[in-house]
Amino acid sequence: MKNIILSFCLIATSLTTVAQTTQSLETQIAKITRTSKATIGVAVLDLDGADSLFINNSTHYTMHSVFKFPLAIATLAQVDKGKLSLSQKIHIPRESLDTSTWSPMVKDFPNQDIDLTLSDLLTYTISKSDNNGCDILFRLMGGTKPVNTYIHKLGISGIAIAATEGEMRKAWNVQYTNWCTPAAMAQLLRMFYQQKLLSAASNRFLMKIMTESQNSDKRIKGLLPPGTVVSHKTGTSDTNKKGITAATNDVAIITMPSGRHIALVVYITNSPAKPAANEPVIAAIAKLVYDHYNL
Repeated sequence: MKNIILSFCLIATSLTTVAQTTQSLETQIAKITRTSKATIGVAVLDLDGADSLFINNSTHYTMHSVFKFPLAIATLAQVDKGKLSLSQKIHIPRESLDTSTWSPMVKDFPNQDIDLTLSDLLTYTISKSDNNGCDILFRLMGGTKPVNTYIHKLGISGIAIAATEGEMRKAWNVQYTNWCTPAAMAQLLRMFYQQKLLSAASNRFLMKIMTESQNSDKRIKGLLPPGTVVSHKTGTSDTNKKGITAATNDVAIITMPSGRHIALVVYITNSPAKPAANEPVIAAIAKLVYDHYNL
């Protein structure tokens, strides 16, 4: 009996220690968020353990290009069902492309029709955050509604995917219809990491194009040691005439030197600063998380 009581005491002590250390990290991050005039939401999950923390989780944060991550998952789920193929060719007429939006594919294939495999289209959309690629994928999926429905059926309710990139460009307020809580995105990252959503091949492919991302390296990657593996997707809005930036975001799976994996979500919404000024805030939060788990 004494041994059993001792075992329970050790378990309780261990859980208390974990809670205390997580609380210490939360306190450090909260100091950063309180100094900002923007609303900042943060989620941290130890993907190989039990640690979790959430800051300002009740706000609906506009995602911007972060929504390309759930879009990619939904698309690859169709690949796994045999309804799509990564090798299938997609013909993209020149006149269907928006040449005024962020689109590396338009720069790579100027003034011409484009033929890409679905694999290439996903790479442009995730690794290069191509807005044309994103909306072509939405058309391939039948619009935003089927993608939104798929994510909700996974059990993730704290997310809304309602407007394409093109639709968001039509009016400032439309971007706020694409929202997510930090906890919901962290949950999706955990399900992805645990390979609960896709086949092993599709999981490896998406992890690869997120790791090889050409999105800004001044956010979650900004202050981390060179060579740190960060599989991530950013999201960035315009700044309006009032000087408000609706979104400066980054969501990631960070691989620690020990092999441990940490999911980190940082959303900055309605900031009176431009994205370049918000990026160091994300970098500082990521450095705190990295240092905390670099045991």
